[in-house]
Amino acid sequence: MTLPPLVSPVHELSKQEMERYSRHLLLPDIGIDGQKRLKNSKVLIIGAGGLGSPALLYLAAAGVGTLGIVDFDTVDASNLQRQVIHGQSNIGENKLDSAKATVQEVNPFVHVELHETRLDRTNALEIISDYDLILDGTDNFATRYLVNDACVMAKKPYVWGSIFRFEGQASVFWENAPGDIGINYRDLYPEPPPPEHAPSCSEGGVLGVLCAAIGSIMATEAIKLLTGIGSPLIGKLMVYDALDMTFRKLPIYRNPDRKPITELCDYEFFCGLTKPSQAQEEIPTLTSTELHKIRQTGKSHLLIDVRESGERDICCIEGAIHIPKADILAGRGLESIDKNTFIVLHCKVGGRSRQALAALENQGFTNLYNLHGGILAWIKDIEPELPAY
Repeated sequence: MTLPPLVSPVHELSKQEMERYSRHLLLPDIGIDGQKRLKNSKVLIIGAGGLGSPALLYLAAAGVGTLGIVDFDTVDASNLQRQVIHGQSNIGENKLDSAKATVQEVNPFVHVELHETRLDRTNALEIISDYDLILDGTDNFATRYLVNDACVMAKKPYVWGSIFRFEGQASVFWENAPGDIGINYRDLYPEPPPPEHAPSCSEGGVLGVLCAAIGSIMATEAIKLLTGIGSPLIGKLMVYDALDMTFRKLPIYRNPDRKPITELCDYEFFCGLTKPSQAQEEIPTLTSTELHKIRQTGKSHLLIDVRESGERDICCIEGAIHIPKADILAGRGLESIDKNTFIVLHCKVGGRSRQALAALENQGFTNLYNLHGGILAWIKDIEPELPAY
């Protein structure tokens, strides 16, 4: 069903804007009135990464009057395979500054607001409340639940997309949508998956061009909602398989058992990424410098790389044996290792190896350490000639 437009039209378009948006103005469903609505709209994009990049570019080109961007990261060389709003000259620069410069080059009539922060339960409502619509391009469940719950409380529509390897998904969640059709993200995912079953793109990889397909769907949904045209993806999940080149549209139904969302919670804990503060356990860690000194002295130790095979093909620490995290959690590959061996585990940045360490502790191993910052810290501090990813 078509919904009423989210935004009222501004009074006028300038001559330059009439020329710039002339192909929109020729569309009967948009026309001058719809373009004025776009000019008067405020859209918040969370994450200037793989999905945020194409969405920002096309929303800017479409003439959305104000684009807010939330990010706190810097541009890395590994981003450039998919994050097309950034370029080679932006490596090391704040993503916010890079994205703003590109948006203003695409369309100088767009006002850009920057929010250099990690979105969390202390600031989400304040930031989100200033915008008409929220577009989420993040790649982790904790932030998705946070954004969903904040949008429910602020009564804002939430355009969501997700990508992994060769598949992408997109939908629109709007608890307070007119016509009693509203649903939210918790209707699709009532509970988050276990952390070990939810790898990010930095762990599992992603086809770069997939971001363009899903990001453009998200931008399309935003434009439809802002101008009141077409049938939005509320109650529908769009699934795209790039390898088969197929699109499927699946229904999403309101969960009759879900509870009302009245407050923002500890989403890291909710998604199993942390324990309550009072129950935090100290995990024995070594820095890359400390591990390097141990290796130089020849002290007996076993270095275990818990990453996936594809990651080791990019880079590895010499002498590390490979036992993927999934095998460690299942108790495989450990039969010949003495449980008193001095063992150091590492992954890319430290999260998966921390989980593997906890599993080894439960299996009776007693002398375990986690490499702080993973192989990326090792590359930064010890072997900068290795390729980071």
